[in-house]
Amino acid sequence: MERFFDIFFSGLALLVFSPLLVPIVLILKFSGEGEVFFLQERIGRNGEIFKLFKFATMLKDSPKIGTKTVTMKGDPRVLPVGKFLRKTKINELPQLLNILFGDMSIIGPRPLTSQTFEAYATSTQRIIVQVRPGLSGVGSIIFRDEEEIMHGVAASLGFYENIIAPYKGALEEWFVSNKSLYIYFVAIIVTVWSVLIPNTKIAWRAFKNLPEPSTELKQVLNYID
Repeated sequence: MERFFDIFFSGLALLVFSPLLVPIVLILKFSGEGEVFFLQERIGRNGEIFKLFKFATMLKDSPKIGTKTVTMKGDPRVLPVGKFLRKTKINELPQLLNILFGDMSIIGPRPLTSQTFEAYATSTQRIIVQVRPGLSGVGSIIFRDEEEIMHGVAASLGFYENIIAPYKGALEEWFVSNKSLYIYFVAIIVTVWSVLIPNTKIAWRAFKNLPEPSTELKQVLNYID
């Protein structure tokens, strides 16, 4: 049933957003480095590697520069148009193709690069590869402003690996353990709500018994006790 809804919703979304996608393609083609799409290897279900589609929002060689596949707030590698696309999450829309192809689901753990995947504990890695990665999901919703978090004293790979990754991994484990059509539809609704109202705390109310974040993350994640 979930696969049926994945195909239905992704196909419908491509039709609905097509008037928006065409102008974006033209803007990207004639600005920045002239790149429209960015294809990056991500780890999917059963640990299989697939090519994830995104609109190009950063310099072409970004994965080889600075913090590599971890993006900080105000990252100089992000192109001018890319800032808007990333803030609104429009840069993620090409992943609707990944969903149609069966690489991803609408809802699931975020598909990671090898660098960010290795930041998870081995036990967490084994759990999250049991399901298809998602365009959105519990971890993605809670960390929807991850780039905003990664600034100041938090702007380091050490902070990502020691503070963010362990908690994000715990959220993804929670999702796999509680996976159901109910969570699937609730996550879709909460995703849309969070895009429209960025500072909302609805996720903490919608998903019961989520793992408690560390002291360093509670405030930035709008945690509700």
